Amino acid sequence: MGVVIRDLPTGERPREKLLKHGVGALSNRELLAIVLRVGTRQRSALSLADEVLVHFGSLRDLREARCEELQAIEGIGLAKATQVLAALELGRRVQASVRVPDVVRTPQDVSDLIMEELRYLDREVMRLLILDTKNQVIATPTVSVGVLDASMVHPREIFKDCIRRSAASVIVVHNHPSGDPSPSANDIEVTRRLRRAGEILGIDVLDHIIIGDNRFVSLKEEGFFT
Repeated sequence: MGVVIRDLPTGERPREKLLKHGVGALSNRELLAIVLRVGTRQRSALSLADEVLVHFGSLRDLREARCEELQAIEGIGLAKATQVLAALELGRRVQASVRVPDVVRTPQDVSDLIMEELRYLDREVMRLLILDTKNQVIATPTVSVGVLDASMVHPREIFKDCIRRSAASVIVVHNHPSGDPSPSANDIEVTRRLRRAGEILGIDVLDHIIIGDNRFVSLKEEGFFT
């Protein structure tokens, strides 16, 4: 049997710890234990939270869990499974609702705008941030879904919306489903092709941002725009 929460010192109990020190002081297991509320006869809520985290391996994978996958864990019934999924979705929606800057000037601005939309996707998606002369976002169309092979990313498709919307500049954004935003050789080649096309069209490609799991890489900052 795991540790019984009521037997812990008051300062180590998740709820009391939250009230005294704030939610940021709690570990992932403690937060999850609060969501689960109670354990079972055989284990505490903390022990059950440990098993959930070990089973899925990471919060990223837990975020993608289905209700039946959670229910496959002994001690997790329909009520607990739906509580966990609802809490995770609420957190995602809160993050997505955070106000983003009206003007995009830095890679961090781009991340603030689009991270939550792309970080959990299971396939590569390329989006554009189409900007006016004041670096205000005009539109954020999706231009490619699937493996972004350099030979298949056609500049005419990428710049079609830019031309139609009289864009002054554009920022290219795509995600890595692995969670690792490190650029591949293919990413670098795509960037070079799009920059050359942009120069011909008079539309400046300001950056290419690769989104990972709560991380991002700016190819411009990495020196690939020199």
